[in-house]
Amino acid sequence: MNIRILNHHALTPDMGGGTRHYDFAKELVKRGHSVTIIASSFHYSKYQEMREYDGKEYLQEKIEGVDFIWLKTPPYRKNSVARVRNMLIYTYKAVSVIPKLDLKKPDIVIGSSVHLFAVWAAYMLSKRYNTPFIMEVRDLWPKTLIDMGISKRHPFILFLGWLEKYMYKKADKIITLLPKAHMYIKSLGISGDKILWISNGVDLDSIIKKEHTEMLDDSKFNVLYAGAHGEANDLGVLIDVAAILKENKKIHFTLIGEGALKRELIIKAKELMLENITFLDGVSKEKIYDYLKSADLLYVGLKDLELYRYGMSMNKVFDYMSVKKPILFVSSMQDSIIDKADAGLVIRTHDLQSIADAIVDFSTKEDKELKDFGERGYKYLIENFSIDILADKLEELLLDEVKKSNG
Repeated sequence: MNIRILNHHALTPDMGGGTRHYDFAKELVKRGHSVTIIASSFHYSKYQEMREYDGKEYLQEKIEGVDFIWLKTPPYRKNSVARVRNMLIYTYKAVSVIPKLDLKKPDIVIGSSVHLFAVWAAYMLSKRYNTPFIMEVRDLWPKTLIDMGISKRHPFILFLGWLEKYMYKKADKIITLLPKAHMYIKSLGISGDKILWISNGVDLDSIIKKEHTEMLDDSKFNVLYAGAHGEANDLGVLIDVAAILKENKKIHFTLIGEGALKRELIIKAKELMLENITFLDGVSKEKIYDYLKSADLLYVGLKDLELYRYGMSMNKVFDYMSVKKPILFVSSMQDSIIDKADAGLVIRTHDLQSIADAIVDFSTKEDKELKDFGERGYKYLIENFSIDILADKLEELLLDEVKKSNG
């Protein structure tokens, strides 16, 4: 198959962040397929350009057998009109530039809903080439924005709601990352027969190394968070917990990553005069594993949003599990793979003292108990969420749709 994937924010391992489509594409290439990923190289959380265009509007690059087409898009600094402009220019270039390139006709086109305009662009290209169109639902738009506080009557939200439903109807198949997203999609009148759950996962081959570089002070009990510093991550809670534990000289907190709220979080930590917390810039995927392996406890938290009733598929959780470390998950979500795997502790309250007490408890556990949490998480990961297993599901879906379209 010749597969084309439109994901505005697709990343390669050197960029730092989730590499879902790169990992899937690399596995599909191993199986004899060709894959082209159409993305923008302006990083969505670092707010910086990751490629040099030298006056060009696009770049073509092959990485590990995967073809990338990078579309140049304008910069932005936060979730604003400038970011919407960035989305629209990516979309315009996807439908206007790509057809002019000397590319082999795709057998199937996938559009990933980091935003719905990219999905629409994928649909338009599928019509142009008369190929099946697969919609991948990463975020439930516009529900995510509504849950974050934007009025459901806002004209932009109303438009996104219409576009979302239109795309669901036009898709030949719908891939969801959230395990229960089918409940929401079906509530819009979409048949459940066209919906398939394919989670995020981990390319285990990319992280297995004989040794790693120690990145943290091993005299401390290191609590580490790695990922976006945004509204949904609720990292203010972790800063407040660090304040509660600032007299505990054994425990140290490290936050790695970028995002709209990072500056605000740093200011808060300074105002609280916290010496037990360190903020680091985002790093490449290879380097982040050195940090994860150096930590004693890996933290992830989520703001209480109705959206999470549909489950989660967070790259960071799979990365955490892959390094065999215990996980502390703070979220009201009822269905968690950390629970299923017994890979750590889930706290379903944002009570700061309860979270602080849990961290202290982890810091006093024997090494074997901490190691057992990590081993159980890793075992659950390789049995359910390794890229080769997930790629089996994706490949089967794509082959079936191509076969149907060819009669």
